[in-house]
Amino acid sequence: MSCRSIVVGMVNLCLTVLSASAFADTLKPVMTGAEAALYKGSDRFERLVDAAKKEGVVSVYHVYPGLPALLAEFTKKYGIKVKVWRSGSETVLQRIVTEARGNKFEVDLVQNNSPENEAAYREKLLQEVRSPFQSDLIPQALSAHHHWVGLSVDVWVAAYNTNKIKKDDLPKTYQDLMDPKWKGLLGIEANNQAWFGSLLGEMGEEAGLKTFNGIMNTNGMSFRKGHSLLTMMVSSGEVPLALTVYSWIPEQSKQKGAPIDYFALQPLMAQTSTIAMLKKAPNPNAAVLLYDFLISDGQKLLADAAFIPVSKKINNPFSNVSMKFVDPALAIDMQAKWLKVFEETITKRSK
Repeated sequence: MSCRSIVVGMVNLCLTVLSASAFADTLKPVMTGAEAALYKGSDRFERLVDAAKKEGVVSVYHVYPGLPALLAEFTKKYGIKVKVWRSGSETVLQRIVTEARGNKFEVDLVQNNSPENEAAYREKLLQEVRSPFQSDLIPQALSAHHHWVGLSVDVWVAAYNTNKIKKDDLPKTYQDLMDPKWKGLLGIEANNQAWFGSLLGEMGEEAGLKTFNGIMNTNGMSFRKGHSLLTMMVSSGEVPLALTVYSWIPEQSKQKGAPIDYFALQPLMAQTSTIAMLKKAPNPNAAVLLYDFLISDGQKLLADAAFIPVSKKINNPFSNVSMKFVDPALAIDMQAKWLKVFEETITKRSK
């Protein structure tokens, strides 16, 4: 056989192998919801990207006002359009429950507080997801059942108007708020029963109720519905000192020049804001790809915007501060009791 014949034969063989390999790749089926969520193969990322781009879109229901900025970066990176709908935590939960009961499945990923996403898990609406990036997260960001995962940490801090209150005069403990000098200066968010119930659990219910009854009896307290609204009232001076705002809201306002700052009272309470994939997500590959993005690249973007990331790789203002996390399952089971105690102790007595 001539050298030319040998060379031609080898080339044809290589082309045949390459063609067979390419054909085999085209035969790989697009992964279904559960397959995409649980797949651990070495080609996981490549398969997700390829299938997600074919889907071309991902739908997200969320509560965070800052989430669209992260979603825009996801679109910039992968060219996948994100459809969003935003509302309050209870409304988002109610919508996905109502849609599921009506056999309407339009949403792929939901971002909500951990108790609300835990409730969605109990309704069997969520898909278990296994991501290689989960190992980078703090323990409180990981649910035992893997049907939701932490996106960020909402830390309840006290915010104050720096034109109305001097830093040296700030209270050191909740008991300090029984001092008559705080009369007419205090405010609280109206739907913080999970914070209050968990806080009483840390303080001891009897001691905690004694403290807050003392505060209410001596100084009273106003309330506002919405953490952002309450923070705005602090910035304007209408509520000089608010006890329950998420740390990222006054920090963002402070960076914009508002006369506001925040501090921590112990026990310092926190809860995870979470993301979850819907079991019947219409675009499952794009949903998992976005899930991965939010708990990897998205963590730095959150930190840059003053949110508290769940990634152990990124330092934050509370990295070395003792915090107690709301147990989302307990928050559901105790909701009626905690709401009753919160209303009787504070909101029904507020002005």
